[in-house]
Amino acid sequence: MGTYQWDSRDYELHSRAQQGWARELLGKLSLRGTERLLDIGCGDGKVTAEIAGLLGEGRVIGIDSSESMIALATTRCPPADHSNLSFRLMDAVNMHFDGLFDVVFSNAALHWVKDHRPVVRSISACLKPGGRILLQMGGRGNAGAVVEVLDRLLGLPKYERYFAGFEFPYGFHGIEYYQDLLAEAGFVNCRVELIDKDMEHDGVAGLKGWIRTTWLPYTGRLDNLTRDEFIEELAERYLQQVPLDAQGRAHVAMVRLEVEARKPQ
Repeated sequence: MGTYQWDSRDYELHSRAQQGWARELLGKLSLRGTERLLDIGCGDGKVTAEIAGLLGEGRVIGIDSSESMIALATTRCPPADHSNLSFRLMDAVNMHFDGLFDVVFSNAALHWVKDHRPVVRSISACLKPGGRILLQMGGRGNAGAVVEVLDRLLGLPKYERYFAGFEFPYGFHGIEYYQDLLAEAGFVNCRVELIDKDMEHDGVAGLKGWIRTTWLPYTGRLDNLTRDEFIEELAERYLQQVPLDAQGRAHVAMVRLEVEARKPQ
């Protein structure tokens, strides 16, 4: 799993869609209020805190591999004010819990890992017998139009030297891949589907803010001056292909992979 320099405050300003999708996903959890729940890729902790509010007699642990995200989450939700909520700096591939959780939840995070086999095994180890998972992440074809523009930019002479040896960094997987992983790990009652989503941004500035804060495997390879030029050119070329709507909003066609399953008793 790659380690990137997240600007947690900047990401917070440009992650409205991810927050909305997380709340939609929460509606599918049907919590009783007594569960122990793990939130993988908790980010700034907003959604994790909402989950804690639903678990009056339960407990939530949010983990993230970004120090700045965990720092922001802990500042926003100090332990003194949230007795059933805590945050830990931890990688999804190397989680250190043994049969502790009733539910493992994750939204807009696991596509940052290319190989999900160790992640699924680690999730299984975290769960109690009968525990369940509900995950949503970027799936096959996610932000395809953006990726197409990125591929063209990487071939330009002015950017080429920054991307020597570069490999596509995301795990945008399909249904069959995840069905196989779940079967290997022994999960039952599995549901795996690809869901189309429209990500909306407030004009050119909103689109550039999203690029700046979420396409870090690309922008993080560039020096500051070149990074600004790259973001500007990516946004401009994308909008030539997918223009702003009549209200001046930018749209990106996203594909989410949603996974639900249960660990046998």
